[in-house]
Amino acid sequence: MKQVYVATTNPGKIKEFQEMFNSLDIQMVSLIDAFENVGDVEETGTTFEENARLKADTYSKTYDVPVMADDSGLTVTALNGEPGVYSARYAGLDKNDDNNMMKLLSNLDGNNNRDAAFVSVIAYSRPGEETIISEGRCEGRIAEAPEGTEGFGYDPIFIPDGYNHTMAELGPEVKNQISHRKYALDQMLKQIKDLL
Repeated sequence: MKQVYVATTNPGKIKEFQEMFNSLDIQMVSLIDAFENVGDVEETGTTFEENARLKADTYSKTYDVPVMADDSGLTVTALNGEPGVYSARYAGLDKNDDNNMMKLLSNLDGNNNRDAAFVSVIAYSRPGEETIISEGRCEGRIAEAPEGTEGFGYDPIFIPDGYNHTMAELGPEVKNQISHRKYALDQMLKQIKDLL
């Protein structure tokens, strides 16, 4: 069985990747499970694509294996695309979900334009080959206050288009069918299935 390494420490993300690629008889393996002392790649890019590409290319070159990496976050129209690539650390380097949500809601206070989108960009890097990129989006709007206990990050304040509940209220079954990462993985699968 062919192995592709995923640059993440998130077990939920590994599972999501694995489920998507099961049909191709590919085993998705976390880099930290396969190699010792895997360091972080500093995300110095100004776009999701730059950061995803940076992580995938750096790890692929370092370990001489095929690597998939993603960068994702929330973009809010009225805030000129914030928090964007800073989604995880919007309210500070400690990456606190509640603080991030409160800062976002505070910055949107009194604004009638609540349009937003979750964006995920996935990069697939192989030694000596051109990096392949895919992008997925989930359009929606920002709620007035957090609702729901499922999910993480901005899920309690994000209402996807076509729904009247936040991602955190809809739960993983619905979220996994409409998420930005699901769409990005679908696009990646179409691009690389003939290569694997």
